[in-house]
Amino acid sequence: MGRRRHSIMSEQLKTELAKELGFYDTVEKEGWGGIRAKDAGNMVKRAIELAERAAKKSDL
Repeated sequence: MGRRRHSIMSEQLKTELAKELGFYDTVEKEGWGGIRAKDAGNMVKRAIELAERAAKKSDL
């Protein structure tokens, strides 16, 4: 029926971001499906910021 989505972010990166953003306790209790849409959006935003910073460093 439903397709399984493949994550672009590694599990390690998602875990680090969830800890940094303060909702890892929810992930531990309920899994990734238990986080709020706002938290997921903030996690993606932070991942983009990190990727942009890494790309900028590699250009130097």
